[in-house]
Amino acid sequence: MKKSRFIYKLILFFFVFFQFSFFFLRYPKTVDTANLTSASVTLGNSRISYRAGVASGSLNSPIVTIDSSGNADNNTNHLFPKDTTCFTDQGMNGCIGNTTYTVANIVDSTTFNLTTVLGNNLDTNGYAMASQSGSMTLTFTTASQVPSNGDILITIPMADNANGNNGLPDTAASTSTNGFDLNGIAAADISTTGCTDSNWIATETITAGSGTNDHTIRIDRQNTACAASSTITVTIDSSPGIVNPAPVTSGHAQGTADTYTINIKTRDGSDNTLDQVDAKVAPVEAVLVSATVDETLSFAVAGLSPGTYCGQTTDVTSTAYAVPWGTIATPDSFLEAAQQLTVSTNADGGYTVKIEENDQMGKDGITCTGAGAGESVNCIQDTTCSASTCTESTGYNWTVAGTYRGLGYTLANLSGSDAAFVYNSNDPCSGTAGSGTFCAKQIADQEASETKQTIMTNSNPVSSKQVYVCYRIAVSGTQPAGYYYNKVKYTATATF
Repeated sequence: MKKSRFIYKLILFFFVFFQFSFFFLRYPKTVDTANLTSASVTLGNSRISYRAGVASGSLNSPIVTIDSSGNADNNTNHLFPKDTTCFTDQGMNGCIGNTTYTVANIVDSTTFNLTTVLGNNLDTNGYAMASQSGSMTLTFTTASQVPSNGDILITIPMADNANGNNGLPDTAASTSTNGFDLNGIAAADISTTGCTDSNWIATETITAGSGTNDHTIRIDRQNTACAASSTITVTIDSSPGIVNPAPVTSGHAQGTADTYTINIKTRDGSDNTLDQVDAKVAPVEAVLVSATVDETLSFAVAGLSPGTYCGQTTDVTSTAYAVPWGTIATPDSFLEAAQQLTVSTNADGGYTVKIEENDQMGKDGITCTGAGAGESVNCIQDTTCSASTCTESTGYNWTVAGTYRGLGYTLANLSGSDAAFVYNSNDPCSGTAGSGTFCAKQIADQEASETKQTIMTNSNPVSSKQVYVCYRIAVSGTQPAGYYYNKVKYTATATF
């Protein structure tokens, strides 16, 4: 009887033992997983890509019209001037002609202009795209130790059944089936730091997605384990950079981000998951901030009271509209006068101010025919300056009133250095100061068909640049008595 009980207990023991053995063999123990902490994904370029259907676009034309329905983008709201665009055929086999274009301006909700004409007729079943690519930075803190033969596995969503590695933005009906284009990134584009940088194998394993499988990047550990609570940063650089998705085709509202999930996990040497986290990233349309600034040009002529200008003491008070010499009582001597010119403009190309006279000074305003008309025909001729004759375009120092008479002018900078020449330059007149005392020119005579001359200039926008225009006159003792005058005109022109 005892022997039978013993045999029964023995049989029962083996039965129970094998039941538990079968359970543990059939269902091996899994590794406990925890969440990675402080996890974030940052896009260097958070702007969502642009992808619209093509309605029309013709060879040698800069005009492109897009479809207004049925695509990721159905208007031009998210296409901006200077965006780089690419046009594909229906099969999206790369850019047509391997050519990209630059957007010049947006015409309306479905039409835009390019800066150059199209080199091909566009496929009206194809697409207009403006890819937005950039860096991607993933940062996280480990919860468990990563062994020396472990790895980091990053899974980046790809659009289902798309060519997700050709550098063109992809789209799908929803974010669950849409994703990023890998854009041909290589191991050299990826860096991993934290927990001894050199112990992350530099040659990452990059697997572009296919079908419904997403992209993966595996970063292997070597030499030593990475301790728990270590902060790791993985950076995919911006050249070429991952291409952001185009908007989803169903339910996307412009200005509202499409949110995507990027999975980050650490694994042991047998590819068992240690820790993981789903990090969110949300590309969205950019905002075009625009304004139109009015073109401005301010030019003022001001009179001056007697004082020292262009190195000379002036004799008369000028106004904004007159240089009244009054009565010239002393022949063969100089009279001096000056006006002040002030210019401001926001023109990109700056400005010029030119000077001209309708004629030489004539008695009672008579016509002084020819550039050399003088006192014999009742005119005060424009000065010849000195032994080296000055003209409207070339100036020389004018220092002797008894031999070289007439009307002339010179310049001095008050604010800035915009004067075309300066009074104290050496011969011939220039913008560089020297030992001169009154380097002068004639005023361009329109009656004699002389070309008006630049007296102020700058190739950039300016604020309150100021110049003195200093006039000088001298006549001989035989100049016929009478009232002489002419009209001098300044012309300010901005280059926008």
